[in-house]
Amino acid sequence: MSATDLPEGVTSIDPDKGLWGRVYRVAPLVIVGTREADGYDLAPKHLAGPLSWEGHFGFVCADRHATYHNAKANGGFTVSFPRPDQIVLASLAAAPREGWEGGKPVLEGLPVFPGTVIDAPLVIDCDLYLECELDRIIDGFGVNSLIAGRVVAAHAHEAALITSDEDPEARLRVNPLLAYIEPGRFAAVGDTQVFPFPEGFRR
Repeated sequence: MSATDLPEGVTSIDPDKGLWGRVYRVAPLVIVGTREADGYDLAPKHLAGPLSWEGHFGFVCADRHATYHNAKANGGFTVSFPRPDQIVLASLAAAPREGWEGGKPVLEGLPVFPGTVIDAPLVIDCDLYLECELDRIIDGFGVNSLIAGRVVAAHAHEAALITSDEDPEARLRVNPLLAYIEPGRFAAVGDTQVFPFPEGFRR
């Protein structure tokens, strides 16, 4: 099919020139924690998510970032899933290092607690926490790499845990999820509906 055969209202986008910045898309937003020399690093990531139905989690990172080298050197990382009212914390974790002696001084003011298995921090008051041992790093996605981990410990805020007798719509209205809207926006997701799975569907 050529560009002239596209349905009315559909236009072609050059995949080599800023493809992902041309339309808005929904993504998770997590904060990845890693051990770094005598301290630690926290960095927000939105190209992130489960890699299987079992306990595998991964995120995309460039090898010019400390997160890549920290995870590789120390063999693990943590993942904190912030709430919508923690968007400023996620933004602070993205502060650049330029002009500082190696670290990010702003991180010293972020509320964290240590992982139970992985030697890296988790951010206080998030919905979900993962502690991951490094499984593998797959390079070669342009300047990016996929950092894959195996979840060795998981924790959740009681307000985020799903219970059998709850009304999901009411729960999410009270405790909405944070979504990153690429490029450069965010949303609190609290208005949800049941997905219309076909009869007999199995994952």
